[in-house]
Parts: sequence; structure tokens; C-alpha cells
Amino acid sequence: MNALFTPVRVGRHTLPNRLIMAPMTRSRADDDGVPGDLVASYYAQRAGAGLIISEGVYPAAMGKGYVRTPGIETDAQVAAWEKVTEAVHARGGRIFMQLMHCGRISHPTLLPAGALPLAPSAIKPSGQTWTNSGMQDFVTPSEMSASDITRVVEDYRMATRRALAAGFDGVELHAASGYLPEQFLSSGSNQRQDDYGGSAANRARFVLEVLAAMVAEAGGDRVGIKISPEMGFNDIVDAAPQETYTYLVERLREFRLAYLHVALFGTGTDYHALLRPRFDGAYLIGGGLDQAAAEALLTDGRADATVFGSAFLANPDLPERFRQGAALNIPDKATFYTPGAKGYTDYPALSATGIA
Repeated sequence: MNALFTPVRVGRHTLPNRLIMAPMTRSRADDDGVPGDLVASYYAQRAGAGLIISEGVYPAAMGKGYVRTPGIETDAQVAAWEKVTEAVHARGGRIFMQLMHCGRISHPTLLPAGALPLAPSAIKPSGQTWTNSGMQDFVTPSEMSASDITRVVEDYRMATRRALAAGFDGVELHAASGYLPEQFLSSGSNQRQDDYGGSAANRARFVLEVLAAMVAEAGGDRVGIKISPEMGFNDIVDAAPQETYTYLVERLREFRLAYLHVALFGTGTDYHALLRPRFDGAYLIGGGLDQAAAEALLTDGRADATVFGSAFLANPDLPERFRQGAALNIPDKATFYTPGAKGYTDYPALSATGIA
């Protein structure tokens, strides 16, 4: 049997296949961070995935980093996400919510009362973000105080509670892509002189405190974490990434997490060989995979499940297409972040193309 279509245990869940839908920002929420009915349709269409990991969802308003991204802080947001999880579950699917605090990768026009973004250190990143008025340069963020850190950890705790109340099967901490957790992890963005900066152990402290809060709410078997060493996205740099991530992953054992999601882009280091032996839960690999590469990773025992992004975006029935060896729809990059159904819920399934 093809390894992609064998069951796998991920935390408390047994998945029917090893094809995971990656978290992908799609910018279809309203200005209050409330996902609309189209969002429920989008995820339900893709319920054939072994597991769906939602787009990044901000745990509190200060974590928002892009226009039209969703939150999980208000009652209206929770109620809207309930419709999403109900739609996915009605199709037999499973869905985790990815919690994404963007930290310094934001802009005052996106934040309450025009506040400065939060970050471990007041270091301005290069680049821009999407706002209501178009692309805007990043600004110099506000260095987080001890009380800020405590409050944000609590934000993650409450977001986990609300995600479960909305019917999600678990939560993923987004600790990649240059967002707040990775800003703490990385020496280039974390120049603190207190217990949250300096050594790898200190720089990992914030991530571990957030995970402890999430696990306290959900149990480790309903919590995952995503990392992407040396991805370099959003102006993130670390002087000794192998040391940083070895330390972090070894510390993850105490939480008995459902999974470790590792996406690699553009690094010559085989982090999978380095990190997998140090993690006890399910090991998920993502990052530019095709079907052959995924099958090889599973057959060779390098991964327990494989994560697909744009292929799932453009092919709501990706598992069935892989099963049949059918052609894939091509993702339309021009509609990745645009409002409406075009390039979102209108990609045809095999049945719509006359192929059964």
C-alpha cells in the first residue's frame, strides 16, 4: 500500500492518511478578524486531508500582522470559527488552529489605537506588510517588558481555550517565518539582556512558556509546533541556528506534543536528521514537496506525515488526485490574498472536471 494512504497516530488523533494541509494565509476575514462563510466552504472542501492546519490566527489584536487576517479573541470570531470546524467535521475531517502572533512583522495601522508592534527588542526589520492602504514599511517595534511577555503568554493560553471551544481538534504554535516566537529564538532579532535573551536557553524561554500555557489548556497531545530553521523570512537571522534548534527540540520532550512540524527552505543543513531523533511525537515534514518526495520521506522513515501548501490550495481533493495519479490544478498566485471566492473556493475537483 502507498505509505501516503496509511493511518498515522498524531497525538490523540488517528489520521486516515499522511497528507497534511499546511497553514496558509489567505486574507479572507473581515476588518474585525471574523472569518466569513466562504472560509467554512474553503476548509470543508479540503477535509480529505489527514489533518488541516488552519491559516495563522492571531491570539489577540496586538498579534495581527496583515490586513484581513482572522483572530480568535472575540466572541464573534469564535462563533465564526465554529462554523468552520462544523463544516470540516461534517465532511469527516480534522482541523488544528495555527496561532500566529506576528510581533514586529506588523504596522500601527493594523493594531489597536495605532500601537507600535511588539518584539523582543526594538530592532526594525527590513521589508513591508499589507495594510488597508497597501504595502507599508515595517516600523521600529516596542521592546516587550516583562509584563508584556506575561500578557502575551496569557493571550496564547486564552486563544487555545477559545480554539477548543470553537471545535478545533488541536492547536499549532507558529514559531517560524520570522514571527514573534522566532523573533525571540533568533539572535539577530533578540538582543535582550535579561532572562529572555543571550543564550539559546534564554532565547527559547518565551517559546517554552507559550507552549506550557497552551499544553495546560489542551494537553500536549492536542498541541503541535511549527519551526523553519534558516528560512530567513521576514528578516530573521540567527548566529548559531543548529545550537538554537537542537536545544529547543530537546526541550519539547517534556510537553509530549502531538507533533513537530518542520519546513525547510534554502538551507544546506539536514535539520531533519538533526532534529527528528530528538523528538518523541509525530514528525511532520513540509517545504516544496511533491508526491514522489513525500512518498520517499515516508518510505524511508524520515517523516511520519508530509505537509503540502499550494498544492492543497489549488486542489481541494489533493489526496484523491494523488491516489489516482491525476493532473493537478495550478495555483493562481494573483488570488492568494484577494477577497472573494476567485482563487479560493472555485478550484475544480476531479468530479467537476468529469474525472471520477
